[in-house]
Amino acid sequence: MHELGIVVRVIDMVEEAARKNGVSKVVRVDLEVGEVSTIVPSYFRDCFEWAKLRTEHMQECELNMIIVAGISYCRDCKKTYRTTEYGKACPVCGGHNTYLVTGRDVMVKDIQAV
Repeated sequence: MHELGIVVRVIDMVEEAARKNGVSKVVRVDLEVGEVSTIVPSYFRDCFEWAKLRTEHMQECELNMIIVAGISYCRDCKKTYRTTEYGKACPVCGGHNTYLVTGRDVMVKDIQAV
């Protein structure tokens, strides 16, 4: 379960931002999670709930996970398509000259603090 390592990294980043900005409490973190990022949202949420209790600023923090669709682009026909539905093969032309445009990353989008 690699989710715990990613949770720890996210929490470290948020805690550092809280310290640098002199906030007393982080109440919400919006996290963009790519559909094909290999993160299992339920595992991530469980790890987050466990880890946040061991922080200085985030003990009452709400996690809002925004799932970003996996979208691929076909270099042959110049079309985009949903990666999770079709994989590497373009559903328009059948080509395999494709690459992932969105949906792989995990990114802190917003931090709300008081």
